[in-house]
Amino acid sequence: MMHQMRAEYGADGPAAGVRLWHMVRGSETVAMCGRELDESAPLREPEDWGKTPELCCHTCGAYYLRETPYLSAEHP
Repeated sequence: MMHQMRAEYGADGPAAGVRLWHMVRGSETVAMCGRELDESAPLREPEDWGKTPELCCHTCGAYYLRETPYLSAEHP
């Protein structure tokens, strides 16, 4: 399954910048934690998880890790 990071804007929308990063399945606008996100919000590759200056959603991270192989034996 393909995942992407999608931004959640601050209180003032895009002008406020990115407040938090969430993980989504495919190009969905609903984060894995259930939060509805702006369809025009920036996207990033899942490999950037935890490497952004902004925080990442803890709940999305937990769900993402459960769906993503992380042991070398699990990679094709």
